Amino acid sequence: MAEAGQASPAGRLIDRRLYLCTPDRPDLEDFLIACIEGGVDVVQLRDKYLEARALLRRAGIAADACRQLRVPFILNDRPDLALECGADGVHVGQDDISAPIARRILGPAALIGLSTHSRADVDAALAQPVDYLSAGPVSPTPTKPGRPGTGLGYLGYVAARVTKPWFVTGGVTPDTVGPMVGSGARRFVVVRYLTEARDPRTSALRLRDAITAALEQAGGTDR
Repeated sequence: MAEAGQASPAGRLIDRRLYLCTPDRPDLEDFLIACIEGGVDVVQLRDKYLEARALLRRAGIAADACRQLRVPFILNDRPDLALECGADGVHVGQDDISAPIARRILGPAALIGLSTHSRADVDAALAQPVDYLSAGPVSPTPTKPGRPGTGLGYLGYVAARVTKPWFVTGGVTPDTVGPMVGSGARRFVVVRYLTEARDPRTSALRLRDAITAALEQAGGTDR
């Protein structure tokens, strides 16, 4: 799915601001289309319960929807299935398959993302063959049970150390993006604000508008 003319996988993310991470759901295709129409510009399918064949089928549906709307599609944790379904890349956590192995499976053109939850994670990630990082969760979240929030101060550390694209996670809503931008964030991962929304398109529009306003108030969209 990689688009022609892009200098590097990471270069495809420079102008991306709103990254949806969602589990599988019965209305997956319609939900993704609504979110993308509302302003989501990266999608990750993260489902820890589906067995491989079922996950591959659902990932294929998501990949097709994202391809039609020219939005990068990332599969969580499974570079083998990402390769099979034509995803743009894979996102791995600290306890998942390693980034070097994911890179070997998917090749140099794929997007490889890595979760970080501490300063030590960030420092170690600088030497990894990844194109982007996620940082957080800023606030505790049910999607990461048992993991404490990092707080906003962590974002300042990431902003000072990381030159590649990175996305803040944990409690992203229209009300929280302003303080996150003030702490250095420029890109955002959203989960529950959209997955629990009655009207995903309108909610995505509201969140995207809040991000744009916060970035304009901060004086730019660099980093």
